[in-house]
Amino acid sequence: MKPYANMFLVFVYITLCFMLMLYFYKERTVALESKNKQLANQNQQLKSENDYLMSSPEDSQKKKNGYYVWPELDKMAQKMVSESEGRFKKSWALYLVKESKRYDIDPYLVYELLKVETGNTFNPNLVGPPTKYGRAYGMSQFMKNTAPWIAEMGGLPYEEELLFDPYYSMQLSFIYLDYLHHEYGNWDEALTAYHRGMGGLEQYKKEHGHAKSWYAEKIQRKAKSHDAVAAAQ
Repeated sequence: MKPYANMFLVFVYITLCFMLMLYFYKERTVALESKNKQLANQNQQLKSENDYLMSSPEDSQKKKNGYYVWPELDKMAQKMVSESEGRFKKSWALYLVKESKRYDIDPYLVYELLKVETGNTFNPNLVGPPTKYGRAYGMSQFMKNTAPWIAEMGGLPYEEELLFDPYYSMQLSFIYLDYLHHEYGNWDEALTAYHRGMGGLEQYKKEHGHAKSWYAEKIQRKAKSHDAVAAAQ
C-alpha cells in the first residue's frame, strides 16, 4: 500500500501545483488586461489632446480692426456686469468676452456656466462641497485632478493657488470647453462632460440615452436668451 500512497501524494502535489499555476496565470492575465485597458484609455486621451492642439484655431480677432470690434465687446461686458448686479466685475467681463471671441465660443454661454458653477455669486474664492473625487475650486470650479492637465494642454503654468485667480480660472474654462466641443462636436455633450467629467458623460448617456442634462440645457437656454435680446436691440 505504501507505494500507492506515495503515488497518491505525488498526484495530489502535482494537481495542487497545476491548480496554483492556473490561478496565478489567471490573476496575471486579469491584471494585464486591466493594465492594457488603462493604457488604451490613456492613449485615447493623449490622442484627443494632440488632435485638439493640432487643430487649435488661429486668433481671428487679430484680423479685425479693434476700432470696430471693441465697442461691441464693451457693450456685451457691460450687460454681464448689469445682469449680475455688479457681482461679475467689468474687468472680468471684458476678459471673458475677448477670450470667448478668440476661441469662437458664445461669451454668454461661458458667463452662464460661471453663474451656475458659483450659484450666481461669481465668487473667485469659492470652494465646492466635498465629493468622492475631491473639492472644486475657484470661479470655474476645477478639481485638482483635472486642472493640471488642462493647464498643460493650454500652455499655462499650474499652481493650486492660481485656481482662485479669476482670469486664470476663466482661461482654464475656455481651454476645457474648446477641447470638449472639439471632442464631441456639440454643446450638450461638451457641457455635460464639463459638469460630470468625460467618464460621467458616458455614464449619463448610458442611463438616459442622450446628453441633454439639466446643466447643459439651462446654460444653453440662458445663453440664447441673451443672444435673442442682443439681436432685437
